[in-house]
Amino acid sequence: MAHYRSFEDLEVYKNATTFCDAIWDIIINTPLQKDYKLREQINGSSGSIMDNIAEGFGRGGNKEFIMFLSFSRGSCAETKSQLLRAKNRNHITVELYTELNSKAENLIEQLSKFMTYLKKSNRKGPKFD
Repeated sequence: MAHYRSFEDLEVYKNATTFCDAIWDIIINTPLQKDYKLREQINGSSGSIMDNIAEGFGRGGNKEFIMFLSFSRGSCAETKSQLLRAKNRNHITVELYTELNSKAENLIEQLSKFMTYLKKSNRKGPKFD
């Protein structure tokens, strides 16, 4: 975290943003747009992935950052569940579901690895420097 001045510089944040944008694309370009409840849920959970990365980074301490990365990982799992519902309701194709589910899995793995890195780091975070 020492080399990053902003959460926007983090690769995991960039990937979370790309994933959130992909979710927005299915919201506006598939029958999901008419399933108002599910649409709002998946829009919220996918946005929470990137928002929690930003909030955790902004806290300035590694322990808090790890906690918020955990929230991001949970929001990513929630988005996966909502994608499954969208597929089961025939709002998205099996192929699109498979593609987005794979992106979510990769994001969960990236979040987990980043959390492990921060846990092993000797730094406590910029607010302690």
